[in-house]
Amino acid sequence: MVPSGGTAHVADGPDPPDSGTMRVFRGPREARERRAVPVPGAARIPGVARIPGVARMPGVARALLGCLPGLAAVAALALCASGVERAAATHARPAAADRHTAPRPPVVPRSVWLGDAARAQPPPRYDDKVLAVFVHHTDTPNGYDCADVPAILRGVYTGQTGARDWDDIGYNFVVDRCGTIYEGRAGGIDRPVTGAHTQGFNHRTTGIAALGTFTAGVPVPDALTDAIAALAAWKLGRTDTDPRGKASLVSSNGLSRYAVGSTATLPAVAGHDDGYQTSCPGEALTARLPDIRDRAARLQDRRG
Repeated sequence: MVPSGGTAHVADGPDPPDSGTMRVFRGPREARERRAVPVPGAARIPGVARIPGVARMPGVARALLGCLPGLAAVAALALCASGVERAAATHARPAAADRHTAPRPPVVPRSVWLGDAARAQPPPRYDDKVLAVFVHHTDTPNGYDCADVPAILRGVYTGQTGARDWDDIGYNFVVDRCGTIYEGRAGGIDRPVTGAHTQGFNHRTTGIAALGTFTAGVPVPDALTDAIAALAAWKLGRTDTDPRGKASLVSSNGLSRYAVGSTATLPAVAGHDDGYQTSCPGEALTARLPDIRDRAARLQDRRG
């Protein structure tokens, strides 16, 4: 079914140039070639090339070792390499222990539900990370059989890419009332894909839509909120973001609740109406957001 949400789900305007795929800086070619030049004499020390860690020693250290006699050079290199490795391991362990992550929940790929209905579209855009999640509802009927969800999603996709002329479905993910998570917008489940779900705040966010209409008095299935919490915990855990906390986001569109270019402090798990003037995600689902945040925090193993 084609969604009938009016302006409840408005795509953002054109993205600024810096919102494209993040590039890995490798440095000028000449600098790379200079770094590849071996230090004269270092490789001629008998036995040194066979010691583990020699390849990771700085060039100056290898050059100094060339001035040491035989066994003294070997002993000094071994002690130095061992010390460097122990120091690196000691430095890395506390950082890993302090992070709060959650496992990735099962996600149905878009190829499964979309199939041959996919339209030609431009390449996906990416941000550098995800700092917040926006929760939506699709404003479609609630009494569906979960086996029919792929067909319903194709209707949502057709409505957004056809009647509204979007380049793709706006939501990054859609969750049905049985708790099944579906990949929405193209670009990769694991990647920070720039969506088109919350006008002004599509950057550094993920849009999760609950399939249905959750206005006041409508029951919200626990399976649905549990799935949203699991997805939010995983996505936010990749930046060690507490789902119960706040996120600083820059508005990219003055039609949002915030002037373009201004910084807004919003919940890390927010409702669509936190960033845009709308009734989405519905009063009933909005009332469940505190529970979703708490459950997502527990899934990240946050005790406080």
